[in-house]
Amino acid sequence: MTTSHQPQDRYRAVWLIFFMLGLGTLLPWNFFMTATAYFTNRLDMSHNVSLGPAELSKDVELLATSTAPLATSTTPSTERNYLSAIFNNVMTLCAMLPLLLFTCLNSFLHQRIPQSVRILGSLVAILLVFLITAILVKVSLDPLPFFVITMIKIMLINSFGAILQGSLFGLAGLLPASYTAPIMSGQGLAGFFASVAMICAIASGSELSESAFGYFITACAVIILTIICYLGLPRLEFYRYYQQLKLEGPGEQETKLDLITKGEESKAGQEELRVSASNSQPSNKSHSVRAILRSILVPALSVCFVFTVTIGVFPAVAAEVKSSIADTTSPWNNYFIPVSCFLTFNIFDWLGRSLTAVTMWPGKDSLWLPILVLARLAFVPLLLLCNVQPRHYLPMVFDHDALYIFFMASSPFLSVFLPIMNPVQLPFILLPLYIYIYTHTHTHTYILKTGAFRGSLIK
Repeated sequence: MTTSHQPQDRYRAVWLIFFMLGLGTLLPWNFFMTATAYFTNRLDMSHNVSLGPAELSKDVELLATSTAPLATSTTPSTERNYLSAIFNNVMTLCAMLPLLLFTCLNSFLHQRIPQSVRILGSLVAILLVFLITAILVKVSLDPLPFFVITMIKIMLINSFGAILQGSLFGLAGLLPASYTAPIMSGQGLAGFFASVAMICAIASGSELSESAFGYFITACAVIILTIICYLGLPRLEFYRYYQQLKLEGPGEQETKLDLITKGEESKAGQEELRVSASNSQPSNKSHSVRAILRSILVPALSVCFVFTVTIGVFPAVAAEVKSSIADTTSPWNNYFIPVSCFLTFNIFDWLGRSLTAVTMWPGKDSLWLPILVLARLAFVPLLLLCNVQPRHYLPMVFDHDALYIFFMASSPFLSVFLPIMNPVQLPFILLPLYIYIYTHTHTHTYILKTGAFRGSLIK
């Protein structure tokens, strides 16, 4: 099979499937993260049961005065308040720790468990977790069991999510290098989709149980669609062509690690990259990997630092900010966090990612890169000085909602408007590194998860 018989990706079907798979990798975590108001409200309710006309973002006072019948609590109120107060912090830690551990474990699993089993099994497991979550919306639970079960579910979806993400990039490594782009695009839109789903659930005006049930069922529907897309992938000629290239001998493939010494090639050459590093001699492979890792040391450390700062304040700090311009009866209170925090953050995160396809400033070797990355620390005090509640020590300096929205918009936009966040757009000499690492060692994903885990610890 030669490149002269290379089929075309008709209707961009393979591209769209990888977009859906990318969406499926981060959608579960984003759905849980965006629903923090639902979880904390259930912890604050008298008996932790999703009843009454309270909307998803009602605060504790409104829930207490609701006309809906609430059962008598069997748990002390101090425990309920404490569990609600620490929910965001514990949630982030329970999410990032499994991501880090299973990203490392994935380096061994890919040699022992077939790729299709890892991807399909992870998607099915995530679907089951969401089905259980939707069912539990209708089940009465005391605060402590509800808290523990929720954290276990968060750990499960992020464990399977780590396996899914590492396996998916390995799958993309079989195709031309440009097919990592739809994965990252799908990941970028996962948060936006979850935010819109939450806003629609609130706008429906339904009872808390009905809104939450519909919200989590929506996630189930998207995961089912992702599974269907993955099952249809082997039926496409374009995908089968590159899958066959992997099964054939090294004579039918290019050795990506050899491209490290070739310098800049034409754009057409970029589309012909293939994964065959496993066919290289161990000594040459080890030497090449060390050389590549040295060449991306600064971008890798920058990625780790960016995620450390981001996860350190989002959502644990950002989701605790209260509106300063709306009174207790204003509908804006219900929409403030879903719109100002989650929707704003995810929209500008996606815009920043998209801009890297047009222009990249600064370059990976520019002195401005580490300077701008370190400057990201400024967002920590900026958010802490907003109307974060409760507050005990720091003064409230930025008391207007518009300032908080500006900080939430500029933080993700500036962090991804850097070449470190878009491997497809890096110089051609670094493309073999990313594809090799994605398909063999998962080091790039490990770098991301290390930064995210460190961020979860500093809160």
